[in-house]
Amino acid sequence: MNTPAKITAFVAALAASFGAAYGVGNAVTPIAAPEPAAHAGKHGSDASGGGGDHQEGGDHEEGGGHDTPPGGLQISQNGYSLDLKTPRVAAGEESTIRFAVRDKTGRQITAYQREHGKELHLILASRDLGTYRHLHPTRAADGTWSTDTELPKAGGYRLFADFKPAAKGAENLTLGADLAVTGSYRPTALPAPSRTAKVDGYTVTLDGRLRPGAEDELKLKVTKDGRPVTDLQPYLGAYGHLVVLRAGDLAYLHVHPNGAPGDGRTKPGPEISFTATAPSPGAYRLFLDFQHQGEVRTAAFTVRANGTADDTTGDTSAKGDGKQESKSHGGHQH
Repeated sequence: MNTPAKITAFVAALAASFGAAYGVGNAVTPIAAPEPAAHAGKHGSDASGGGGDHQEGGDHEEGGGHDTPPGGLQISQNGYSLDLKTPRVAAGEESTIRFAVRDKTGRQITAYQREHGKELHLILASRDLGTYRHLHPTRAADGTWSTDTELPKAGGYRLFADFKPAAKGAENLTLGADLAVTGSYRPTALPAPSRTAKVDGYTVTLDGRLRPGAEDELKLKVTKDGRPVTDLQPYLGAYGHLVVLRAGDLAYLHVHPNGAPGDGRTKPGPEISFTATAPSPGAYRLFLDFQHQGEVRTAAFTVRANGTADDTTGDTSAKGDGKQESKSHGGHQH
């Protein structure tokens, strides 16, 4: 075959190959480029307007694709991740829980901004909201946090780390991770809604309501033996500390009171005032920590947020946390 004939044959073969490739390409569905991942926005804002007061999570409308989810539902956010090094412990035994917070490079962070007297606040709650712990772990030089605690019941728990990294521009975050407590498991029903809780001879009454998607004031009044307690002691820089968890998924609202000790207008009881927003309708469990005569105690309530004038029913004393919360430590370990 002469040279022109060879070139003509080669071009014809090349054209046929491209034609076949074009046909295959049209027969196969093209692979679309993945959509960019949605990044969580600003974690929370000062819901009360008071100095230093804040509420985690912010407003969250059901079905809203652009709102930041409530706190504690994510293990990673804004480039930080919660690394739970102790994923399971045994019920009824003293155990050491270890964890760390890692940045986007995977390094354990060792620098935090102190908020309400602590670098990090640790909350533990059972999925049925029958057990609650507010702990203050210690941090090792390498960034590993640890705390000793005894959890009385088996089942699923949620661990919440509430902190603010020291990095410039970092925001307050609440990250969550699941903790398994082994043993014989008996689920506990959520206590009925109530506006009264009793602990160690103290009675705490709740006035106000949680409203979905809107701020409202919650007032909690502390009495003992029928007399108002007017000498509450500061705890974490305030006269009260309120954690609110949504039943079902344990969405976390961390609210601090309106006003602060020494501001010239906030009295040390008997009332403690908070501003809070429910991210959705539903049942919530409220845990109020207060300090009196050198002991921190926890009063617990069940409240329904449904947008009506009265979000609770009945007026029985809150139970469920009963044995554990009625102890003088109130679920607190330091």
